[in-house]
Amino acid sequence: MLLIALALIGGIVWAVIAQPWRLIADMFAAPEGDETVSTPLPTGDPTSAPTDSPTPEPKPTETEDTGPKPCDPKVIEVSPVTDKEWYAWDENPQLSIRLKNTGSVDCTFNVGTNQQRFEITSGSDLWWNSTHCQSDPAEMIVTLAAGQEVTSSEPLVWDRTRSREDTCDSADRPRAPGGGASYHLNVSIGGVDSPWTAYFILG
Repeated sequence: MLLIALALIGGIVWAVIAQPWRLIADMFAAPEGDETVSTPLPTGDPTSAPTDSPTPEPKPTETEDTGPKPCDPKVIEVSPVTDKEWYAWDENPQLSIRLKNTGSVDCTFNVGTNQQRFEITSGSDLWWNSTHCQSDPAEMIVTLAAGQEVTSSEPLVWDRTRSREDTCDSADRPRAPGGGASYHLNVSIGGVDSPWTAYFILG
């Protein structure tokens, strides 16, 4: 009996898969060229099931806010400003607020009308408060550069009358005396009061 021995020769194929990967750091820059990644075949007992390596979960990237932070009230210097020191009988004082960031870094500050207060006094007598008859107050957040000084863009005009919340629409509000009477303007903005007043005289 002729024995025919059959030998089965199996071919082992080694596959190398090259896949380009590109890491994009941002919208404006990317590394040049492609990186080739080789994937080796599993080794060991051919009857054993391959063990999958755990894939690490990507960690969320925290974006740090590097913009200006709200101003520390201690670095904000507030000053009252009038357009004159003496007013004729037919002139109305024009009032402004000046503020300065005395700090060493830029910061944000609310300069809106809902944060502003103008007060005019004569001695201990409060003659006028800008919040008594204010309409449509609004906020406005601005960035103040370190050392920057700004003044309100449009002055507020005092009509030389006494203000009260219940007399906003009245045409008969008491008029402030002139003839050399002295008055003081005090201002506040963003919760920061001026440490001094602006002195003026009504003729």
